[in-house]
Amino acid sequence: MDDGGRTARARRKGDGSDEVCGFSGAKQLTIEDRPVPAVGEGQVLIQVKACGVCGTDVHIYEGGQGAADCPPGTVLGHEFSGIVAQTGPGVGRVRVGDRVCVDPNKTCGECEYCQSGLDHFCQSMMGIGTTVDGGFAEYCVVPQSQVYPIGADTAFEEAAMAEPVACCLHGLDLCQIQPGSHVAVIGGGMIGQIMLQLARLAGASFTALLEPVAEKAGRGPAAGSGPRRRPAGRRCGPVP
Repeated sequence: MDDGGRTARARRKGDGSDEVCGFSGAKQLTIEDRPVPAVGEGQVLIQVKACGVCGTDVHIYEGGQGAADCPPGTVLGHEFSGIVAQTGPGVGRVRVGDRVCVDPNKTCGECEYCQSGLDHFCQSMMGIGTTVDGGFAEYCVVPQSQVYPIGADTAFEEAAMAEPVACCLHGLDLCQIQPGSHVAVIGGGMIGQIMLQLARLAGASFTALLEPVAEKAGRGPAAGSGPRRRPAGRRCGPVP
């Protein structure tokens, strides 16, 4: 939106509209005004303050499939944080004005997988930002069960990374990293950089990052990787 558009929108704040980035199809995103979502029983309206762009968002935009089908018209964005703007009947977990982040995956709790503790295989999972509207908007409605308060000293940009950090923590648990472990991380994107930091915090005595893109590899030492090396005779690029 150009500056004139932003100015016009600023003048009509409070008109009940919500500026969103809607997914219309492969490589088609539309900036549009929609009504602010209505809040129902057990739901929370969040004024979005920060939202990350995940690899899943990119895959969907390019025409691929994420973890589930994304219907045209869906507002993407599942890594986000903000302020509670309104609560529906029956909400007791948070109050208006609370600073919060969101768990975007709501499971049914009733299918065989959920009952077996394998809820990540839930057959009726709701994906906020993939199967229903998410955080590429000014406002987003989510179930109260998916909302978590954050501290006053936590930046909204940091809180928006709660979901990717949670994914990395799960991976860390599966890898059973212990004090003194040697850890190699393949890929230096956002998840790889987070894994490096978490491996160090878990007590790994040596970490290495394998990443062919020099710019990403250069961030490795700041995230906690060991000295940079380029394997002789290989084309994998710098390896911090």
